[in-house]
Amino acid sequence: MKQITETIRRIRPLDQEAVEAAERHLDRLTKPPGSLGRLEEIAKQAAGITGETIPDLTRKAVLVMAGDHGVCEEGISAFPAEVTPQMVMNFLQGGAAVNVLARQAGADVICVDMGVNAELAHPGLVSRKVRYGTGNIAKGPAMTRQEAEAAVLAGIALVEEFAAEGCRVFATGEMGIGNTTPSAALAVALAGLDAEEAVGRGTGIDEARRLHKVGVVRRAIEANAPDALDPLGVLAKLGGLEIAGLAGVILGAAACRCLVVIDGFISTAAALVAVRLAPESAGFLVASHLSQEKGHAALLEALRLKPVIQLDMRLGEGTGAVLAFHFIDAALNVMKEMATFESAGVSRG
Repeated sequence: MKQITETIRRIRPLDQEAVEAAERHLDRLTKPPGSLGRLEEIAKQAAGITGETIPDLTRKAVLVMAGDHGVCEEGISAFPAEVTPQMVMNFLQGGAAVNVLARQAGADVICVDMGVNAELAHPGLVSRKVRYGTGNIAKGPAMTRQEAEAAVLAGIALVEEFAAEGCRVFATGEMGIGNTTPSAALAVALAGLDAEEAVGRGTGIDEARRLHKVGVVRRAIEANAPDALDPLGVLAKLGGLEIAGLAGVILGAAACRCLVVIDGFISTAAALVAVRLAPESAGFLVASHLSQEKGHAALLEALRLKPVIQLDMRLGEGTGAVLAFHFIDAALNVMKEMATFESAGVSRG
């Protein structure tokens, strides 16, 4: 925990002078004050994160963390566990939805093996495998505390590496068959949701299987007795290796003064872990969209985040987060390119 604590200590509040400078600039543009709504909020947030009135956030990356889950043996997913490594190869070959959307947004896709239960080899794969899948949380802990720490630290280190190369915006993506179940368990343990509120249809299961999944989450809480005052312990008991990696991405990005765009339910569960560990990290987050997954709205509310878009998506992979990149670009292009009242010779109201 010492290295994680050191990262958390580097996280500072947003630069309020930069926020105010961005607000003054926005108010000089040829529009009524605040009339661009969330775009103006995003522009001010980006300024506060970077300390620059009009930051250059051109370089963006989607970190797609992959891991398997022992709880799949409880029959909680419409897809078999072997889909996880198959989809990882699809990401690496550029054929997944997140690849298509990232190409459109001009963002890199970085696929990371955090804990896939298979041997994977590909020149484009970033391997940070902590173990071959988690344990079955319905029967015991997902991983040891040391493994959870290692996964969080791997996420921190990856962000530090890419930030040093000039990347200033990160999207949280994930792949792991069954991972809505540990995410729901984290929502119960950390946000106080009931399992019925937290558990959705995941990959498209029917109502009977969803109710079975509710029971699995309740068994996981009973078997592991998580302590909400110990977020890392909750993560170790109930989480996933890719979820832990994403929590590290958020902590690392906040420490490096980078913006993080979170995706759907799984990414938001990871964000909740990160914010419970480091409350100041919440200021570095943009919630991309509201997922169809049942517990997502409650998690966003727990984090006091408002989604930018709502497209009834529930794919994961970072797809919603990549779509939100366009709104970040729009906000900053307004800052850079829009005329001021003075330059355009327009009278103020």
